[in-house]
Amino acid sequence: MARAESFCGVILAAGSSTRMGREKALLPWPPVAEGVPAVNTFLGSWIDLLQQNTDLAIVVAGHNQAEAAPVIYEHGGFLVHNERPERGQFSSLQVGLQDVLNRGRDAAVVALVDRPPVVPGTVHELIHALRAAEPNVWAVVPEIRRGEEAVHGHPVVVGREMIEAFLRAAVEDTARDVEHRHREHIRHVPIDDPRIAMNINTPEDYERLRSANLIASESTF
Repeated sequence: MARAESFCGVILAAGSSTRMGREKALLPWPPVAEGVPAVNTFLGSWIDLLQQNTDLAIVVAGHNQAEAAPVIYEHGGFLVHNERPERGQFSSLQVGLQDVLNRGRDAAVVALVDRPPVVPGTVHELIHALRAAEPNVWAVVPEIRRGEEAVHGHPVVVGREMIEAFLRAAVEDTARDVEHRHREHIRHVPIDDPRIAMNINTPEDYERLRSANLIASESTF
């Protein structure tokens, strides 16, 4: 029998963007050259994408909430504030997942705002993988092959059991610590979408992404 979780999208966007030199959540998407009007942003595009596949999209912001809020509300997302983003990304994950439960949902699609929005079918495929999985599967993680290596990426889809495991974690834990302790409950799903493993941390990273997308098919956006 298929599982019947109700899903929220959770976008972690509380980072300081120090290496980028400007707010990563507001980078234009699709990528454009300097001075060219943007169609959308990383943050706005993630909200739009997750809303197509979930009940609602929650954005966890930190000290950047004043900059992020107009985009969040314009796209119909919900803002939740991590008051101490300096504790790291795992603290934002816990803030976002607690809000998922507070809103009466029991599963989440967790995305990172510093990764370009994935191909729309990727989110649908990952949600379907969790819904179709046996009860002992608590989370679904996408992976892509790079030669002989399998690289894990995002978004990650988590059910109620994994949400509670993250929320019960000790202060000194990381998301990886929790995942390692419960690795037998995690399913890795091969996905043919290179964006699941792209990190955009510097201006050079963004420029490489922009240059690649200039010759990409418009349908891949």
